[in-house]
Amino acid sequence: MHKFFQIVKDIIKENAERSARFNFMKSFWMEECKNHTEYEKVNENIKAEICVIGGGLTGLTTAYYLSKYKKVVLLEKDRICSKSSGSNTGKATSQHGLFYNYLIMSQGKEYAKKYLEANEQAINDIEDIIKKENIECDFERDNAYVFTRKDTEFYKIEEEQKAVKKLDKELSKVVKNIELPIKIEGAIEFKNQAKIHPVKYAYGLAEAIVRNKGKIFENSKVTDIKRNEEKYDIYVNDKIIQADYVVVATRYPFMTIPGYYFLKMYQSTSYVILADTKCELPDGMYISEDIPTVSFRSVKDGDKKYLLAVGYDYKTGTEKLENGYERLEMCVKKMYPESSVLYRWSAEDCITLDKIPYIGDLSKMMPNVFVGTGFNKWGITSSNIAASIICDKILGKENKYEEIFKATRVEPIKNRVEVGNMIKEASESIVFKKFKISKSELEDVKVGEGKIIELKNTKVGVYKKTEDEIFMVKPICTHLGCELYFNNFDKTWECPCHGSKFSYEGKQIEVPSNKDLKRL
Repeated sequence: MHKFFQIVKDIIKENAERSARFNFMKSFWMEECKNHTEYEKVNENIKAEICVIGGGLTGLTTAYYLSKYKKVVLLEKDRICSKSSGSNTGKATSQHGLFYNYLIMSQGKEYAKKYLEANEQAINDIEDIIKKENIECDFERDNAYVFTRKDTEFYKIEEEQKAVKKLDKELSKVVKNIELPIKIEGAIEFKNQAKIHPVKYAYGLAEAIVRNKGKIFENSKVTDIKRNEEKYDIYVNDKIIQADYVVVATRYPFMTIPGYYFLKMYQSTSYVILADTKCELPDGMYISEDIPTVSFRSVKDGDKKYLLAVGYDYKTGTEKLENGYERLEMCVKKMYPESSVLYRWSAEDCITLDKIPYIGDLSKMMPNVFVGTGFNKWGITSSNIAASIICDKILGKENKYEEIFKATRVEPIKNRVEVGNMIKEASESIVFKKFKISKSELEDVKVGEGKIIELKNTKVGVYKKTEDEIFMVKPICTHLGCELYFNNFDKTWECPCHGSKFSYEGKQIEVPSNKDLKRL
């Protein structure tokens, strides 16, 4: 026990000393591709058949499929794959935790079977794209495992196995051991899943789109979409893209109305670290059933293998925030005591109230506008499913999986408990907090800390980078006006209502907000 607490102390000390030397707050995937060719930004009005907004895997895959048949323009406000798609685990799997028993109970066997088939098909489709386009992205078939360390929770593994067996007799089995140095009570194994380098894959898709005569623009931020007779005008960089069809692939739709997605999902942030364990690492992809959830997989970099650890999720913008980076490092140190962290970053995704993505028509009020969102942290396969369904809808083809992911379904809003919690949190942040008076003064804010204080009877968001370098913003989200919370680990302002994020300088980082904070 003494040794364990000494490890904790060492981690805290090392984190402070190493922050300048390591690639903290930078995704390993993105750093590997940081010198990739940059695409130009929109600098003139353009006419196209299809405009795809968002350069993550959903937007890129959709544009890739459609560029074979139509004139496509893809718009990304920063660099392609620089947000969720460039921060994820790189797991392409139909094993979405212990999910299928829940799905059969809530939606029925046939629904669950289609969901499983859609994700298995997505893995195969991704592999087909990689082979056809000769994309070097470290694609590798591997088994995936959900494990539990608690004997009282093993029954959940057995129930999940029974459920999956009803859908596919050969896909899964229960095992009592895994190759990670963790004592477990049992796990469910999914065979023949896949690992991928998501950013290398994204750039491979981009190159294929350009070969198909599609156009990609980076540093091109969309500010509005307006109906213009039978077409749509997309406003970007003070220019207009006019298109017959629009695909909103921004992870969280930046339009509040229509669609009302802020009532149907919330955003969750996970911590991620990449560690050199100084040991041989096993194959396989692993995720715990126990709460808090932790996920592991190995990552190849040349001749070396590193361990990717992800977990300690929290609802974005909440004050129930703990230092997940240190907790992840402690998990890794327990398995591999000599390990050291090379990279750390965070990843955000949308969680739907019924745990099923929204794919298809954005709203019945906006014909020919489509959306793919709410991937519940399983974005590799979900992005391909979304692209396939949207492509078929635009081309007038039937898709056998379209109905189960229907974006305009209203069932989630019937979940009164979840919707009630979301409205309560939003109301408290929008209204009640405005009457709370902070007694903090500017002098109370420590270097490296951010908080909301009151200056001249006005609430001000303050971040003190140094004693002489202080950033002040209006701490109100530019999406729907919720009061923000400062994340002292990532140094970001976060919205507890719908998950928007801003830098300490006030620059908008994550949707649904589409505007920067007001600087004071």
